[in-house]
Amino acid sequence: MKQDSYHQAARIYHLLSHPARLRILDELRRSEACVCHLQTVLGRPQAYVSQQLRVLREAKVVTAHKDGLLVYYRLADRRVERLLEQVLGPAGQATRLPDCPCPKCTLYYL
Repeated sequence: MKQDSYHQAARIYHLLSHPARLRILDELRRSEACVCHLQTVLGRPQAYVSQQLRVLREAKVVTAHKDGLLVYYRLADRRVERLLEQVLGPAGQATRLPDCPCPKCTLYYL
């Protein structure tokens, strides 16, 4: 294994060592999600969730795309998805929350 591969693996494990980032990644492996949805899932303020997403984006583990006023995030690295499956088991269904203001959850509960 090349030295660079060790650094890359260590970087990914470091990202996964933070409980909030691990929860975000677990949610994103189920389905793409907007910040307001992740905020509801984590029960944390928008600024906190955005900060964790920034770290994940900078590490190129997640990508974002804008749809109207909302920004949706998704996993960008299949290796992370496979690692999450090894650690957490199969992904299952996307989380739908009745008190979540995001369009995906709102449409689901109409």
